[in-house]
Amino acid sequence: MRRGAIGLREVLFQSITAMAPAAAVAASIPAGTAFAGGSLPLSVLIALVACLFTASCVAELARELPAAGSVSTYAARGLHPSVGFLVGWGYVFVEALVPPLLLLQLGFTTAGTLHNEWSSYPADLWWPWSLAGAVVIAVAGYFGVRASARFGTVLGAFEVIVFLAFAILLISKAGSHNTLSVFGTSHTAPGYEGLSGVFAGSVYTVLAFAGFEAAAPLAEETRDPRRTMHRAVLGAALAIGLFYVLTTYAMSVYFGPGKFATFGAEGAASWEGVARASFGLFWVLVFLAVVNSTIANANACANVSTRTAFALGRIGVFPRGFARLHPQRRSPVTGVAVQFVVAVAAMLGLGFAYDPVTAFLLLATVIVTVIIGVYIVANLSCAGYFLRRARRSALRPVRHLVFPLLGIVAFVPALLTAAGLPAFDFVSELTAPVSYAGPVVAVWMLAGIVVLAVLLRRRPERIAETGRVHLDDDASDGEPDRGADPDAPTSQSGAVQR
Repeated sequence: MRRGAIGLREVLFQSITAMAPAAAVAASIPAGTAFAGGSLPLSVLIALVACLFTASCVAELARELPAAGSVSTYAARGLHPSVGFLVGWGYVFVEALVPPLLLLQLGFTTAGTLHNEWSSYPADLWWPWSLAGAVVIAVAGYFGVRASARFGTVLGAFEVIVFLAFAILLISKAGSHNTLSVFGTSHTAPGYEGLSGVFAGSVYTVLAFAGFEAAAPLAEETRDPRRTMHRAVLGAALAIGLFYVLTTYAMSVYFGPGKFATFGAEGAASWEGVARASFGLFWVLVFLAVVNSTIANANACANVSTRTAFALGRIGVFPRGFARLHPQRRSPVTGVAVQFVVAVAAMLGLGFAYDPVTAFLLLATVIVTVIIGVYIVANLSCAGYFLRRARRSALRPVRHLVFPLLGIVAFVPALLTAAGLPAFDFVSELTAPVSYAGPVVAVWMLAGIVVLAVLLRRRPERIAETGRVHLDDDASDGEPDRGADPDAPTSQSGAVQR
């Protein structure tokens, strides 16, 4: 891949667009209103603090281990290479499913809006828009990380600016109704009074933060990756978390905290509905920002899946073809092509087998379940990695032990909620076909265990390579890179041996 091709701005927006801020504000976060009601801003604030624990752990590992394998490399070095392989196996699978997920949303959102404006447009004619989005993302990926990352930067800036402007407008229009009481427990939904409603709302809003780690797989293409990765991962989680708090506060005080439990993702009581009813053609910008967010998110996650597949192909645990690069653009062309085929097949196959909304929910459940599991393992990896380095005085007990523990505690309820396991009274059991998500994940991970067993028997050195940081091979100062494993053998030049 092209070294030093992008900087902080591009990788920051790689994480920002992977979080899909506009789509999260308009569609994901409102799921928490059924529990938190007008106190949803407090739920979002709690979710932000909880997610920062995990973001801090990922940022620490990204600084120490700048590698395209990202979470796979972190788990391999912090826990065991076999765990690293399984994390990579699951991560590349779900990240490859994010583009079809978002392309489905692009299709049914655009078709539905056009049908509402012009009844002659068929409401079920969603697939041309989805296909067009898939082509745009594939072209951006083919032209390399500069084109793809800068494309994401422009898209990400647009959606954030639109919703920030809307939030400021809402706060201004709310006037004397602005109140800090929405950061208390007095406005929770009926049946979920007090902290129970706020906690339930925060569990659902935690899911809006998924994607903050997406900058990490671009480490080998980034200038000053150790410093840049740390700032991008942590900065994206903090900046977009505050963005979520501000926008949720704005709509809560404008709509009315007392009736905010009826607010949702569509209809009159939604972001687009409020924009239509009160702000004229501003709804068009809101609609475009949400559509823009789906494309930006799909683009960012395509970057993640192709880079992770590249990293696994490079060491031979995936087919070597995934490590093939374009001779001039240095883009992982095999990964880009496979990603396009997977996106189109999953999008059209599931969309026509069920319907685009049901297909969206099925894919979303698969993705969120695995991603939260990856975050939990990343927290464990942070503790394991820095405990091994304690003799170098690198261990910071609060940052490397307490934060991982708190991150795990924060994400376990979200994992149970995403999987539909009724450990709490606010969790609903999943129904078919969304309930198929669990078996799909199980089958994929079992296949990974079989592949792992074969590789450990025949080519164990390839599994060991999962923890390799390839940037260490470029060190020319005669000293081991400070991200290298202190226990790993080194060559005379100080680089970690192959």
